[in-house]
Amino acid sequence: MTHPKDTVSSVPQELSVDEPKPELSRRFFLGGLASLGVGASLTGCATEPLTPAMSLDDAVLNRELRKNVKTVVVIYAENRSFNNLFANFPGLEKPLSALQPADYQQRDRNGKPLTQLPPIWGGLVQLGPQSIEGVTYEAGQQVQSGLPNAPFALKGPQGEALPLGLVTRDLWHVFYQNQMQINGGKNDGFAAWADSGGLTMGHYADTQYRLRLWDIAREFVLCDNFFQGAFGGSFLNHQYLVAAAAPFYPDVSTSVAHFQVAKLVSDDPLDHRLATADGSPASAMDGPPKFGPSALTPDGYAVNTMAPPYWPTWLRDAARPDYAEPNQPSVLVPQTHEHIGDKLDKKGVDWAWYAGAWQATLDEFKNSTGIPKIPNFQYHHQPFNYFKNLGPENPQARQRRLRDGGLGDESRTNRFFADIDSGRLPAVTFYKPQGNLNMHAGYADVASGDRHIAHAIKLLQQSPQWKNMVVVITFDENGGWWDHVAPPVGDRWGPGTRVPAVVVSPFARKGTVDHTVYDTASILRLVTRVFGLEKLDGLTQRDVAMQARGQQPMGDLTNTLQFTA
Repeated sequence: MTHPKDTVSSVPQELSVDEPKPELSRRFFLGGLASLGVGASLTGCATEPLTPAMSLDDAVLNRELRKNVKTVVVIYAENRSFNNLFANFPGLEKPLSALQPADYQQRDRNGKPLTQLPPIWGGLVQLGPQSIEGVTYEAGQQVQSGLPNAPFALKGPQGEALPLGLVTRDLWHVFYQNQMQINGGKNDGFAAWADSGGLTMGHYADTQYRLRLWDIAREFVLCDNFFQGAFGGSFLNHQYLVAAAAPFYPDVSTSVAHFQVAKLVSDDPLDHRLATADGSPASAMDGPPKFGPSALTPDGYAVNTMAPPYWPTWLRDAARPDYAEPNQPSVLVPQTHEHIGDKLDKKGVDWAWYAGAWQATLDEFKNSTGIPKIPNFQYHHQPFNYFKNLGPENPQARQRRLRDGGLGDESRTNRFFADIDSGRLPAVTFYKPQGNLNMHAGYADVASGDRHIAHAIKLLQQSPQWKNMVVVITFDENGGWWDHVAPPVGDRWGPGTRVPAVVVSPFARKGTVDHTVYDTASILRLVTRVFGLEKLDGLTQRDVAMQARGQQPMGDLTNTLQFTA
């Protein structure tokens, strides 16, 4: 059975007459694809008919998947909603340009429509001055103000399209606020329940010319109903990527972390409404709301950022340097529930998590603690470093599974790239770019991460493993940026806001937009199906929750593929 949205639409091969061709970005990227000869059919199958996976029965599809797909690669970028980068991509089911005011107008904290968007609190950039393309951006500068209550194109002080190389200010992206912003699918609380004012409604207007990922998406498959697996921020969505579950903190009410527990507007631990703190402005026009701590739910689940229990982490134990400093309320206890690596281990399938700047961070702080500014390694973006069976007590598993992704684009310093070149990637490979290359607003720009990921894709296409590979490029969460497509109602943890996802493979239904409903854990569903794994409990829990509401379960990304069967 297929979901009502389990369809794939063709992207027009030529843009409409009133839409300029993106010649600039094609010079950068598509020429490289053509020269590699990967834009046509499967290797050795140029004359064989290709059948969309959705047209095959389950038994045939399973056979084709296991015969053809030997390597699944996940590239996990940061903090961009779908609208922010792909708002009017050709072939979308619900393009931004087709919206009516009721689809996008934001409401104030009292539920009434805003007459205009709030100012961008703190200014467009917090790191300044930045000189980009001949224009200087000062910290705290209000570049666009008095904006109508509507989505808008991000622009510079001279009215030019905002450059992708600018590091804008960060935006709130947290568990409870994300649910308040989504507001039951209306998506009308983004300006009210955040700290960035009107900035949340902004999108980059010229990505069709400047974004390499745009061209990768045109060449392969863009998923336009792919949602972050969990509400909120990077910490929880990384955990959801590897385990389809929220981490747990036992006996939280009597623990050192008890004051990290969220204060809700009711006594119901499942309530998604976070109580405002004293002095919180009543209107979004008067400033950001104020809240108390919310790292932990009242019943002990970790939903906002907490530090790993093992080094590298925020504070290091001087007596036991492989561990976090003890009795810290911001440190999560070691996790023992199953993750996807456990399921792969049971089947004897090789896997690894490559973290950009992992070894550089270990080396720089061999005898001390600290956070490097560049490459800005992010400790809470390393989800397997929270699990006991991959901790220091299990050094062989830790060394084998938690690998250094290296620095930058050079294969000689980037183990992930080196393993691509040599054809030694594990069957299931996760790659987390280093901080300054992950596209996270506040400390990274879009352009640098875009170049880095495009470079990785070119290398993967030249790899000896390419002919049997599926690559999924996606973003951990929306980063606080607004999106207009309502997420389906899943379970307690999500899904949250829509994010971009691109599937790159010789088996991809090239040049299409896939409208199937997916979330972050659809990656785990694909891995589970390809390698015949036991299903993680979290996947089953979301299936049951959605089926109870008469919805089909999330897709497993197979609708993006085609085979010769």
